[in-house]
Amino acid sequence: MNHTGNISHDEVLRARVALLGSGTLPIRHQVAAYRTLVQVSPLAYLPLLAPALYDYSRMEFAHRPEIALALRAEGVAAARRMCGMEAGWEQLLVGALGRYREQLEVMGRGEELAAVEAEMGEIARGGR
Repeated sequence: MNHTGNISHDEVLRARVALLGSGTLPIRHQVAAYRTLVQVSPLAYLPLLAPALYDYSRMEFAHRPEIALALRAEGVAAARRMCGMEAGWEQLLVGALGRYREQLEVMGRGEELAAVEAEMGEIARGGR
């Protein structure tokens, strides 16, 4: 099923123009553009969205750990989706999990931390 019918073509065009425009785009605008473009070109933009979400969490929400954690979780979800669509993207997922793990550690969330570490170990053993 093609989900592009639910997306405004104007939004897609604005996102592409924003990313192609001259100058440096603030990270929040990059993330917004990638979120839009992932819906129409996931293979092209999921690998860009995952690390951008980390940068966004670190640059804009370092003082708000719950929001930073949610953004990093979104990055993990993007990386998982990429791995599910195309083989060979395990490093993207390992990186996203590592950044998510880092935030869990800062927040003292031991149970969730153990689950992430177990998943990272599984990937390292080739179980994914």
